[in-house]
Amino acid sequence: MRAAWYDRQGPSSVLQVGELPTPEPGAGEVRVRLTRSGINPGDTKKRAAAFTGMPYPRVVPHSDGAGVIDAVGPGADGARVGRRVWVHGAQSYRQFGTAAEYTVVPEALAVDLPDAVSDDLGASLGIPGVTAHRAVFGDGPVAGSTVLVHGVRGGVSSLAAQLATWGGATVIGTLRTAPATAAPLPGVAHLVALDDDPAAAIGRLAPDGVDRIVEVAFDANADLDAAVLRNLGTIAAFATHSDRPTFPFWPMLFSNTTIRLLGSDDFPPEAKAQAAADLTTAAAAGALSSHVGAVLPLERIAEAQDAVDGGAVHGRVLLSID
Repeated sequence: MRAAWYDRQGPSSVLQVGELPTPEPGAGEVRVRLTRSGINPGDTKKRAAAFTGMPYPRVVPHSDGAGVIDAVGPGADGARVGRRVWVHGAQSYRQFGTAAEYTVVPEALAVDLPDAVSDDLGASLGIPGVTAHRAVFGDGPVAGSTVLVHGVRGGVSSLAAQLATWGGATVIGTLRTAPATAAPLPGVAHLVALDDDPAAAIGRLAPDGVDRIVEVAFDANADLDAAVLRNLGTIAAFATHSDRPTFPFWPMLFSNTTIRLLGSDDFPPEAKAQAAADLTTAAAAGALSSHVGAVLPLERIAEAQDAVDGGAVHGRVLLSID
């Protein structure tokens, strides 16, 4: 099969494209013939050794994708052969991800993709969708609440805003600066620019404070979050610029703030299963969308990963596998 891989960590130039043996599914596993591979910032960080060293002698990157089940191993449901699926966690604690014609995953990680949902959207769910779901629903239902979502154009934050709205919440989204156009963003009821007294703007929209915050830059936004979060509110953070962020301890303590940190690879299995089910249901209902900024062929994986790192492309970057 055609695949991309790296045998050592470093810049995108360590990526190679060529032929590897087609994998066979083991017990409880399914094999997916992929049409799309989704790239996340975590994939490029793994390649660049931002987290750990090489976990395996060779890594086929990327955890997310979409395709069709073409074979199953012992104990897996043979009736699923031929079904379209979206894949998540393919390279989470595993050697072979979705940057290939085929990937093999435990059956639960290949989720049936409804006919009305495109492969592009399916490949865009995965880690961003599961993380967004945990950020929004990790502390229970959100119906009737107000959820503040920072960086609402990002992959995780955009899905979080849409999931919160699907769950019955009112969403306030933030951007660094006011957009040049007033085009609506999916799931966002109110938009606030962080460069224009955001605490006052959010206070006018939520006089009693927001109930939950989906946080993409915990270190940068900690003071603002403390100012606008209601008593017993939750900050669900999935990213920070500084790996040792400071935050206003006493204001958060007196507000009984819960800080939930989100590492999607290690969510409880039942949380991942519920996220997969809800994401599929919401997508089938037309409640989810994902802006795809670029679809590049497998052979251009280095360029695609650089686009994710450099932010040159607005929206998700996918690989086309065919």
